[in-house]
Amino acid sequence: MRKEQMFRALRWSFLLFLGFLLVTQQVLNNGPLVNFDDDVNRTHRPRFDGLSGFLLRRLDDLGLRGLTATVLLLAAAYIAYTFKTWRPLNLAVLSLLALNFVVGIFKIFLGRTKPRDGFDLLHAGGMSYPSGHASNAVLSWGILAYLIYRYAHVDRYQGRLATAGVITISLTVCLVSLIRHTHWFTDLLGGLFIGSALLVAVIAVDRYVPSKSQLH
Repeated sequence: MRKEQMFRALRWSFLLFLGFLLVTQQVLNNGPLVNFDDDVNRTHRPRFDGLSGFLLRRLDDLGLRGLTATVLLLAAAYIAYTFKTWRPLNLAVLSLLALNFVVGIFKIFLGRTKPRDGFDLLHAGGMSYPSGHASNAVLSWGILAYLIYRYAHVDRYQGRLATAGVITISLTVCLVSLIRHTHWFTDLLGGLFIGSALLVAVIAVDRYVPSKSQLH
């Protein structure tokens, strides 16, 4: 049963990573998705000033690396301490290291500029692709939801609520990034794919090594 869960997770991780590579290929070769980037970028955006602008930035912060990493590590440490197992903290650290390494490598290698720069160029020293906000949101909040479900004694219904929350947060971060003109659409799509691929890969690692604290 455990091996079946691991291989299922690995298959999903591979498919999601393949999706990321396909988006990357579009960016590198100026494919149809990049033309869609231009269409989205030319779409009229409402202005948000004052309180609405402040709230919009706070929603954007839900994908901020410092915030998501801090929340994940603190929550993982609390779960580890409460339920007497190092596994949640180990998985949290593993996921953050994997995310920052993989996303960082692609950002440096591609060097894509941001929409706010007024042009779309590769190898120009930019840090746009893939979106760190999107990948941070889906991986960090996703790992947190997984740790709560696997290690914090919650039922399946609460686990499904946590999953719905991760999806809502991730899509909200992407929408806010488009509104604020901070990422191309393909940046966000690539970020969602790579964040999800790493999330499922970490789950596969967890399923591969048994733990007495896993209750489901």
